[in-house]
Amino acid sequence: MARPLLQRATVGVTGVGAVSPNGIGIQAFAAGLRQGRSGVRALEERDPRVRCAVGATCEGFDPSSVMSRADLERVPRLVPMALAACREAMAMAGLATPVDAEAGVDEARKIGLVLGTGGGGIDFTLTQADAFHHDRRQSLWTITNATHGNLAGELSIRLGLHGASLCVSTGCASSSDAIGLACDLLRSDRPGSPRAMVVVGADAHVRTETLMGMELLGVLTTQDWVAAGEDPVSVSRPFDARRDGFVLGEGAWALVLERREAGDGDWRERDLARLGGYGATCDAYHRVRAAPDMEESARAMRLAIQDAGWSVEDVGAIQYHGTSTQVNDALETRAVRLALGGHAERIPGSSIKSMIGHPQGACGAAAVVAMIAALRGLDQGPAFIPPTINLDQPDPACDLDYTPGRSVPTDARRVLVNCLAFGAKNSALAVEVR
Repeated sequence: MARPLLQRATVGVTGVGAVSPNGIGIQAFAAGLRQGRSGVRALEERDPRVRCAVGATCEGFDPSSVMSRADLERVPRLVPMALAACREAMAMAGLATPVDAEAGVDEARKIGLVLGTGGGGIDFTLTQADAFHHDRRQSLWTITNATHGNLAGELSIRLGLHGASLCVSTGCASSSDAIGLACDLLRSDRPGSPRAMVVVGADAHVRTETLMGMELLGVLTTQDWVAAGEDPVSVSRPFDARRDGFVLGEGAWALVLERREAGDGDWRERDLARLGGYGATCDAYHRVRAAPDMEESARAMRLAIQDAGWSVEDVGAIQYHGTSTQVNDALETRAVRLALGGHAERIPGSSIKSMIGHPQGACGAAAVVAMIAALRGLDQGPAFIPPTINLDQPDPACDLDYTPGRSVPTDARRVLVNCLAFGAKNSALAVEVR
């Protein structure tokens, strides 16, 4: 049985936004998930030193739709993506942007922002390093863009948010941890605690140097899929026996979180979901490999469930980390079994990385937004579990229900979102959809 929690503030989700390889805007993203649409494609320009031939990029996104061309030259690629996702989420939540101009400084002081990013402005930094070595003019903004926290400030400035402006960078867990931090701030009774937080997960560095580094770690798919006669969209295949590594992705996914006072048991009209619980642990084992026993990953999931006041049996669906590496997928399966026991076999789940690749630090926010979009039917359809596409040959070591191939209808309302990260980190979120 779940242990009753002390009365405390809760956290409602009132807006979501998406700039994704398989759909720009939340409705297109939701439709892409339902249809099992892949955003993975062959890389048109590829350095011959890099074996990886695929990526998941947001080709349908026009950065000039949110920033002037002059401003775009001053920021890394993730900034316009994050700005677009934040504006969409804020519009859904009924928040004007910039907040200060429309609602006054008092309201703007009640709203903060947390950016979750793994690579941050690494693309901008690499471009400036190249300019230096080839005697080209460097940007005045090289240092500010190389500091992740300044990117959060860039977003707060453009959105008119005077509350805390924070950045979390914990590898793949970055945006999961950003959501967890925002929830803790909203639950707090400290002076100046926010009324609302805008949280965005964003990463965008699909480029030669990053691909080469990932190849050295042995985590990217490097098979020549075109030579093998296969479509590039099929190469991100979590839990499939043929998987050989992940596809590097990019994108931005945003949420508006609002404080709900202790004892306010009723859902507000604008609430899409509630962030119920958060758990974070560290294996303290290895910088890029999870501990084989997966005890700490399982503990993070159990902590999220406990924080939400749920029992294990309350979990109705899982959004897996599911990167498509041989080791990760099998170990995550083990962790879910440890965390949920026999109930694990009865829960449908999936990995949306089969459709969007691995957007690094943005993946946790992507998974939360995906499950809210799916269970709320934000593409104007009934609730569904997104599929794990390309799962055609099940791996005996990965023997749970990953919703292979096609989305399925569901009446699930409570979801566990799992995340594993370089640096031996584990993060989990418990989300209840209205």
